[in-house]
Amino acid sequence: MMHKPQIIDSFGRAHTYLRISLTDRCNLRCFYCMPEEGVELTERSQIMTLEEIVAISREFVELGIDTIRLTGGEPLLRKNFAFLIKELSDLGVTLKLTTNGILLDKYFDLFEETGLRKINVSLDTLDKVKAAFISKRDYFDRIMENVREGIRRGFEIKLNVVLIKGTNDQEILDFIRLTKHQNLNVKFIEFMPFKGNQWDWSKGVSEQEILKTVTNEWTNLQTLQSSVHSTSKNFQVSGFQGSFGIISTITHPFCEGCNRIRLTADGKMKNCLFATQEFDLLGHFRTGRKLTPLIHENIQSKKFSRDGMNLEMDAKHYELNRSMISIGG
Repeated sequence: MMHKPQIIDSFGRAHTYLRISLTDRCNLRCFYCMPEEGVELTERSQIMTLEEIVAISREFVELGIDTIRLTGGEPLLRKNFAFLIKELSDLGVTLKLTTNGILLDKYFDLFEETGLRKINVSLDTLDKVKAAFISKRDYFDRIMENVREGIRRGFEIKLNVVLIKGTNDQEILDFIRLTKHQNLNVKFIEFMPFKGNQWDWSKGVSEQEILKTVTNEWTNLQTLQSSVHSTSKNFQVSGFQGSFGIISTITHPFCEGCNRIRLTADGKMKNCLFATQEFDLLGHFRTGRKLTPLIHENIQSKKFSRDGMNLEMDAKHYELNRSMISIGG
């Protein structure tokens, strides 16, 4: 039974999409996500147990959440992950996953069993040597085989590509060529500022630059219809089987139709990826309190766009947020 959306912010936006980080641990070390010095991992006692994740998710579902995306760190590192998927699938929501793809082959059967069809794989290069440079690990071949296997099995696979000038911006066309003969979606993501990632927009590649690169190669570009809640503008080269999108968080924010809430692995509710304010749902849950009033109260503090962030802000503002790995992708 689906519940009517009840989590409404001060701008009248109904929130129906919950992103849950299962862990701040990862088996990669991508420099734009994890600070060079690493991160201080959260004590296990402060991390939501699987049973707590299910119980808190159930409260959100009663308030109209109809989509749950599991993220990390790397969510497939979480012990007893299969138990969690089976429990969440019983809530009647659309389940989605964001992963680095290394462990996917262990879970395809489970996903088919539980109906999880939508999988985003973070993959920033098609060059094996460059992949090792970006991620500090050598898993490229395994990730690519898992992507191919996912497509073969009919999963809805998206590749999340964070574009960084001088690192992988020369591969835009190579990624789009992957969509020619297979049902694959590529999402190009503008480089975003987080704690410890030495953000500087001079390293960024804008939506305008991406489209210029693409249209110089293919003039037969089609703009696809996107939902009001979409975080990307979506396109397809005419005649290609797959498609690509651009998540222009920096140059063209998509906040007007935002319907997303984030829950960190330690049970903090974040109204926005860039929000520096967090609300301790887990602490309240462990004292036996009902979360609904707190969720309603906290959503009222949500700002219209990017937590009020603008590109002129001092870098210290971004340092007040978490690093990307401890927020959840």
